[in-house]
Amino acid sequence: MKLRDRNGRIQFGRWEFLIQLIILLNLFAFAFETLPNLSETWRNYLYYFEVFTVSLFTVEYLLRLFLSRPRFSYARSFFGVIDLLAILPFYISTGIDLRAVRSFRLLRLFQLFKLARYNSAIQRFHRAFLIAREELILFGAVALIVLYLASVGIYHFEHEAQPEVFQSVLHSMWWAVTTLTTVGYGDSFPVTLGGKFFTFVVLVIGLGIVAVPTGLFASALSQARASEQAECSENLRD
Repeated sequence: MKLRDRNGRIQFGRWEFLIQLIILLNLFAFAFETLPNLSETWRNYLYYFEVFTVSLFTVEYLLRLFLSRPRFSYARSFFGVIDLLAILPFYISTGIDLRAVRSFRLLRLFQLFKLARYNSAIQRFHRAFLIAREELILFGAVALIVLYLASVGIYHFEHEAQPEVFQSVLHSMWWAVTTLTTVGYGDSFPVTLGGKFFTFVVLVIGLGIVAVPTGLFASALSQARASEQAECSENLRD
């Protein structure tokens, strides 16, 4: 088993494929466990499989923690936190009747992110996010402001005509979210002339809210790919 590459990063060689397969099986078992008419026998099988996978992930986590250089660098890394969140809820909810803590069992879904370690594409996405981080944060703040203003506006136009639908600005936020994202479920819609015109304005703005961050991230992803190719070319020359 190869433990480290030439850059000092921890590698597990052929065992990576086995770990990926077990993660996929674990995700399928989690979905299968939610079936309403599942027999007690199958539930026991799924529980034993969960114990096996959590034990395997625990050993993997401890091994990576022990081999990390500098010490505990893996524990502070993104994937180290994800790996810990993938196993911690199982131990928290075992043998302890803390009903509120059971909600943390939903964090088993974070096991999906363990797949990301073995895909170089996630590194490009991470680099692209870092490139466009400031623009995305700024645009996210502007989007929240627009969301609030849209809620206030539709409440002003529609509250008197539909008091049961647009009871308050907070109730109107659901309409603002579905309209700005151009989803439009149809459970709340304007009936006044002012409300319809305001909805038209919000829909136009909503097209930009969907398109702008997509363009920003696509551009950043292209820069990340170009940067990665430049680094690969430099490494080949070395």
